[in-house]
Formats: sequence, C-alpha cells, structure tokens
Amino acid sequence: MIMKAKSKFKKLFNNKISIRIFWIIIFILIWEILYLSHNFSPLIFPSLGTILKSMYSYLLSGEIIKETLYSLNLIFKGLGIGIVFSVVFASLSFVSKLFEGLVDTLTAIAHPLPGIALLPLIILWFGASPFAIVFIIIHSVVWPLTLNIYSGFKSIPKVYRQIAQNYELNLFQIIYHILIPASFPYFLAGLKISWARAWRALISAEMIFGATGGNGGLGWFIFKRRVFMDTPGIFAGIIIIVFIGILVENLIINNLEKYTTRKWGMSI
Repeated sequence: MIMKAKSKFKKLFNNKISIRIFWIIIFILIWEILYLSHNFSPLIFPSLGTILKSMYSYLLSGEIIKETLYSLNLIFKGLGIGIVFSVVFASLSFVSKLFEGLVDTLTAIAHPLPGIALLPLIILWFGASPFAIVFIIIHSVVWPLTLNIYSGFKSIPKVYRQIAQNYELNLFQIIYHILIPASFPYFLAGLKISWARAWRALISAEMIFGATGGNGGLGWFIFKRRVFMDTPGIFAGIIIIVFIGILVENLIINNLEKYTTRKWGMSI
C-alpha cells in the first residue's frame, strides 16, 4: 500500500499541470496568510475572496469580457501579420546574402528597442487607431521570431536541400516543403517568445495609449481600475491576463508542439 501511494505521488508530481496547480495553491495560501496578518491595508492588499467577487461582478456585467475580446482581436491580428513577415524575412535572408545583411542590420537596431519607446512616433504616424497598437505587437513579434526561424533554416543539413534540388523543386517549394517543416521546432520556440513579448506589448500599450477607436482592452480596464482605486479590480484584470497567457501556451502552442515536433521526434 505504501509503495503504491508513493508511486501515485511520484506520478502525480511528474505531471507538469499537477506541479503547477500545487504551486498555485501554495501561492494562494501565502497570499491569504499575508492578508490575515493585517500588516497591509486592504486597499493595497485585498483578500483573494474580494478579488474573486470583483472579477465575478465584472464578468457578470460583461465589461471585462468585452475588453478581453478586444485585446485578443488586436493581439491575434498583430501575431498573424508578424508571423508572415518573419517567415518572409527569414526565407529571403536564407537565399540572399544581400537581404541577410539587411535583416541582420534591422534586427540589430530594432530587436533591443521596446515597442513602447516607439509609441509617440506611432501616434504621430497612425493617430489614435487600433492599428497603432497592432503595429507595436508586430514589432514585438517579428524580430525574435525571424531570428529563431533563420537559425532553424541554418541548422538544416545540406543533404535535405540537395535532395530537393535532385527533385527539381523550385525555391518556393524548397521553403514550403523542406525548410519550414525541418525548422519547425525553432519556429515553435520563437513563437513562445513572440507570444509573451506581444502580450506584454499589448497590455503596456493599452495602459499608456488608452482606448482606441472608442474601445479599450484589458490594459485600459486595469488603467481605469487604478484611477478609481479599485485594487480588487486591478488584480482581477491581472489574473485574466495571466490565465489567457497560460491558456494559449498550453492549449495552442504546446498542443501544436505535441502533434508536430514531438510526434515527428524533432523536439529540441
């Protein structure tokens, strides 16, 4: 019985989700202990129950749902456009030394530059429009993803390209059928980085930029809660952001990895 219990316990804690839930419970307990110690004002350190009540009220009113959907719409637009640009940049860099030099120069300049630093210029160029935020998301996505995809292309053995040439594949077919599938683990690794950067850029831009086109997202929701000193509302917005980030990484990116690179035996 003891051995079976130990085996189940070990199996449970070999599961990534179980370990994550375990630590979340620990964090919740620490939070509640700190709240019950009364060393902090409830205005700056509310109880978890108060936060959940606040979240429930905003979900019930539909306010936080509307602003979450608005943010997701912007981020998936920016992410989609950024992925297309990254594939094009990496592909052209792989086939042309001249273009490789251009992308290398642009990456060296733009990659360390935070998207928020471009916000004043973007407002001048595009005005207070949703595209201004999408532009910042694209900027956050393109450079790390391009670097990862290009690194994946360079890691492909030459024999793959030689086989493609023997089959008389054209350049587009080589990229589509050889380079992209063979470098897919690098693409997924870059996508994880790009998703995190894009999510941060979106929330930061919304908090600074405010509403665009008469609408606002989660960053705008948090900003409004701060103005009205609604600390539980601020934490409610933060929890939604964290929850969506984890959900996308686990349900979309990790499952994509599971049914592609892991299945093919290509995980890095």
